[in-house]
This record gives sequence, C-alpha cells and structure tokens, in this order.
Amino acid sequence: MKTILTGGVLPFGLALLLAACGSSSEGGNETAGNETSAGAEAGGNEAAHADEGAVTLSADQITAAGVQIGRPLTGGAGTIELPATIEGDPQGTQVVSAAIGGRVVALTRNLGQSVGRGQTIAVIESREAAQLKGEVEASRARLALANSNLSREQRLFAQRVSPEQDLIAARTAAIEARIAYRQAQSQVSAAGGGGGGLNRLGIVAPIGGQVIARPVVLGQTVAADSELYRIANLSRVSLALNLRPEDAGRVKPGNIVTVTAPGRQASARISFVSPALDPQTRQVPVIATLDNGGGQWRVGEPVTAAVQLSGSGGSNAVRVPTTAVQTVEGKSVVFVRTAKGFQSTPVTLGDAAGDTVIIRSGLTGQEQIATTGSFTLKAELGKGEAAHED
Repeated sequence: MKTILTGGVLPFGLALLLAACGSSSEGGNETAGNETSAGAEAGGNEAAHADEGAVTLSADQITAAGVQIGRPLTGGAGTIELPATIEGDPQGTQVVSAAIGGRVVALTRNLGQSVGRGQTIAVIESREAAQLKGEVEASRARLALANSNLSREQRLFAQRVSPEQDLIAARTAAIEARIAYRQAQSQVSAAGGGGGGLNRLGIVAPIGGQVIARPVVLGQTVAADSELYRIANLSRVSLALNLRPEDAGRVKPGNIVTVTAPGRQASARISFVSPALDPQTRQVPVIATLDNGGGQWRVGEPVTAAVQLSGSGGSNAVRVPTTAVQTVEGKSVVFVRTAKGFQSTPVTLGDAAGDTVIIRSGLTGQEQIATTGSFTLKAELGKGEAAHED
C-alpha cells in the first residue's frame, strides 16, 4: 500500500509541474508576442514620421510636372516696391520770372528746347524799364561831370590856385556819382538788361538746360514776379517717393533704388528722407537722385521704384524666388530636392527683395530647391497625406 501511494503521488506532482511549465511557456510566448507587436507599431510610426512632408517623384515625373530646380541666392537686401514719379532735380531747376511788369514782346525758346546760361530768352517792354535805363544814362552823365570837376580841382590845387577844401568836395562828389551809377546799373541788371531799346529789358537764363514750362505767350501783359519759363538741367533727375513711417525708418540716404519703366531700368540713390510727415498724405516724402545723361527719363513720368531697406540682408543673406514658397498647414515651406523627390522644409521669411524673398532660417543656401512648380508639389503632398489618413 505504501509503495502504491508513493507511485501515485509522483505522477500527480509531475502533472502539476508540467502544467506550471506549460503556463509559463504560454505566458512567455504571449509577452514576446506583445513586445513584437509594440515594436512593429513603433517602427511604423517612425517610418510615417520620416515620410511626413516628403513627396516621392522620379526624375521623369519631375520633368513632366514642370518643376524647375535651382539653388537659393545669397546676398542682397529686402526691398519695398511702390509707384514713384520722375521730377526735375531741385538743385537743377530754375524758375525764370519777370522782375518788372510789362508786355512780353519776345520769347526766344519753346518747350523742350535747350538754352545756355546767360542767353536772352524773353524781352519785356515797359515804362519802368525806360525809367531804369534812363537813370543809368543820367547817373553816367553825372559821373562823367563829377570826374571832370575832380580833374580840374586836382590841377588847380597843384597850381596852388584852388584850396584843398574844393579838392575834397570834388573828390566826394565824384565818389557819390560813381556809387549812384553802379546802383543804377545794378537795378537794371536785377531786372534783366539789354532788350534792344530804352523801354525794353531782356530776361536771361540763369542756368543752362531745357525749357520744361512756358506759361506765357507773346503780347501778354505780365506783372512783376510772373513766371515766364521753367528751366531744368535734366542730366540728373529726381524720384519722388512716399513711404509709410514704419518703412521710412529703414530707409537712409545712400540706399539704392531700382527704377523700372517699360523697356528701361536704372539705379538711383536716396538723397533725402524727410524728418516730418506730409500733412496731406501722412506719409514720409523721400527723394532719390537718378542719372539722366542719356535723356531716357522724362519729368512727370510714372515709374516703379524698388527701395532697398537697411538692415534686412547682407552678404550672407539667403534668398529664394517667391514662386518657391508655399504655405502648408499655416507654415511657409520650401521644397528641398532629395534622392526620392522633395521634402517640404519649414522656413522663416524675411523682407521681399524684388521677385525674391529673404529666408531668415530654414535653409543654408546650399540646397537644391524647387524654384517653380512648387504648387504642384504642394498638391502632391496633400494627396499623400489624405491617402495616409485613409
């Protein structure tokens, strides 16, 4: 009985042991299965994260889509584009006015014609002109008489015939007559001069240049200080701009302005930034100087001006075409070329620079990017994300 009892217990214990081992083995297999599943899921998430923002395209597909590839530009500064007007250089524009009232009897220059400094360009007939010229003639005669008396008194004083007091009086009279003559000459000179007659005064050009305005006609009676001509030296012209106060703070004298008109382009330089706002426009008047030696720019012509902003770029600034930038999920991105296609790269934009924009961060300038056709890549990216969500 004892032997039989012992033999019965051993199989039962072995069964329990085997059951425990089996349970442990099944638990281990279950744990291992869970770990494998978790690892696969994690790997899938990493792969999905790695593919986020990627657009897979072959070289043939890129060509067919019309996507062009290039490198970012380096250097340059941000600009503001705004309309502007060509004006005469304030330092080279002169209004020619009538110093006396009278009738215009001659106008020797028409609009657009050239004139040299000192040339007679108008003649005014006036009683005042006759009075001025008459005073010159009278003072000249008085001066001649005073000089003659002085010579006679000097001779008589040398012969001890006339006292020194008479000589001093004659000398004083001669000096006064000379002053009166010069004063009369100055009055005529201030009014004009010449003119071809006692009652006529010629008006001369104070500077050389071109006639850009002539508001009077022959035979017209004009008052003193009436404008007869406007002459401009158009070898240099000015560019009139109006900037917002926040933009004007980034524009300084010496900054470059690119001036563009149909078929023409040139560079001007800022010469004046007003310290005060215009009371009408509430903007800041700015003047740039533009070389016009070739005569290609006309006063009053509307143009487009791209004004360089200070402190917005530099020799290391990275710029890309505006066509290379897209907005994805509210962020500005540039599509960078990869081995499999393109990767959308978030960037921080700076100031515009003509048809380019400065990249403050996100690119080094050494990448190859999609310069045109980036909208197509954005559409492909949207398709890929939609398929991934499904």
